[in-house]
Amino acid sequence: MNFLDPTTWAGKIFNGDWVAAGGGNLDVFEPATGQVLTSVGLASVQDAHRAAKDAAKAQVAWAATKPEERAAILRKAGDLWHEHEAEIGQWIMRETGAIPPKAGLETHMAQGICYEASALPSHTMGSVHPSNNDHWSISRRRPAGVVSVISPFNFPLILSIRSVAPALALGNAVVLKPDPRTPITGGHVIARVFEEAGLPKGLLQVIPGAADVGVAVVEAPDVRVVSFTGSTAAGRKVGELASANLKRVHLELGGKNSIIVLPGADVAKAASAAAFGSFLHQGQICMSTGRIVVHESLYDEFVEILAGKAQHLPVGNPHTEQVALGPVIDHKQLERMDSLVKATVNAGATLVAGGTHQDLFYKPTVLTGVTKDMPAYSEEIFGPVASVFKYSTTKEAIDLVSDTEYGLSLSILGDVGIAMEIADSVPTGLVHINEQTVADEPNIPFGGVGNSGNGSRFGGAEANIEAFTELQWLTVRSEIAPYPF
Repeated sequence: MNFLDPTTWAGKIFNGDWVAAGGGNLDVFEPATGQVLTSVGLASVQDAHRAAKDAAKAQVAWAATKPEERAAILRKAGDLWHEHEAEIGQWIMRETGAIPPKAGLETHMAQGICYEASALPSHTMGSVHPSNNDHWSISRRRPAGVVSVISPFNFPLILSIRSVAPALALGNAVVLKPDPRTPITGGHVIARVFEEAGLPKGLLQVIPGAADVGVAVVEAPDVRVVSFTGSTAAGRKVGELASANLKRVHLELGGKNSIIVLPGADVAKAASAAAFGSFLHQGQICMSTGRIVVHESLYDEFVEILAGKAQHLPVGNPHTEQVALGPVIDHKQLERMDSLVKATVNAGATLVAGGTHQDLFYKPTVLTGVTKDMPAYSEEIFGPVASVFKYSTTKEAIDLVSDTEYGLSLSILGDVGIAMEIADSVPTGLVHINEQTVADEPNIPFGGVGNSGNGSRFGGAEANIEAFTELQWLTVRSEIAPYPF
């Protein structure tokens, strides 16, 4: 039997066992062909509240489990990602429209994230403070309790496991609601890995569901922390709902990310970096490059090279063909990106390459002449669309890339001294000098500012401990203190 047997989850959700779902069945489609890949259980609101209650019960014993026991399960999970990499990769390609390297990146990152998380149980969890009172004064980190994780469709495995693994490692239970378009690679694959790794039952609940289930996993009284990755519009709603229910919420949202190409930069290498940043995974990445800001001395040559790359990058079914781009996730996403491109061109921008599609396969697109009043200037397109701008002074470049409500990732290509000065001047969560905008590693604190998030970070011991534990003040005396009452 395969590690991922579709009969395991047919009509089911996961609570440590595979149980019947209260919301019926959910078909999972392959974007490249439109065919049904599998069917899973669709959770109901009642399922969500039950999941949170069951998770809270299981969490008490888990928090008291020895650190070495929690660490061993996380290490085993890391081993399983490697052991079943090929099979999991096939599901990522077919469910998300990913090319093989993207699928490999997701499984490799999942492995690394679990290994990094396995070090958290034995990490220092507190401090001793000086005190003017006759007691020992200690602050210590305690598990938050139940963590709800709501993940998106684009990198469903990475963007789920980066919260699931550290939350579990730190003694919490998790309720995971993957995007209903990617319930396998965003949810059930993770369930199978931790089931095989020996995670005690009840600690991981996987409940694919619609928006009402998303509301429920935020509102559920047993949930203490909410981790959401997705669009800024949806993140605002999650943030408002969490705040109204006094829940701590971590929001990792969208971006309008830029590459600045400095004078004297290698144009061919810069265009290659820009193409990768703009077109990887059909531009469906929060860190994708939306604006490319090129010095006037390099502009014409750069546009010519980038347009040539866009025109020649193959687009097709990554499961059956060797291509650079696969399909976008669904027709709703296709219609949105296409309408933004068309509206921008109708407003006077120049379509240098792309702008066409066949079914869900959208051609890599290059726009020039985009101005502030055009949709492509400010909107996060979430598609393979790059707008190229010309600048003459460093201040102009800084002003242009800073003219956005987002603040996630910035790339600067060329002279390192100038690049460092620019990095100090632009409000953004991530800066990459002489690399493109799309990057992540299991041990780094990842997140944005502005409309790209609420300042939370995922990854690395310090950020994960901050995200998924509560700080408790503890004082101790050797005898009961005397009081005047």
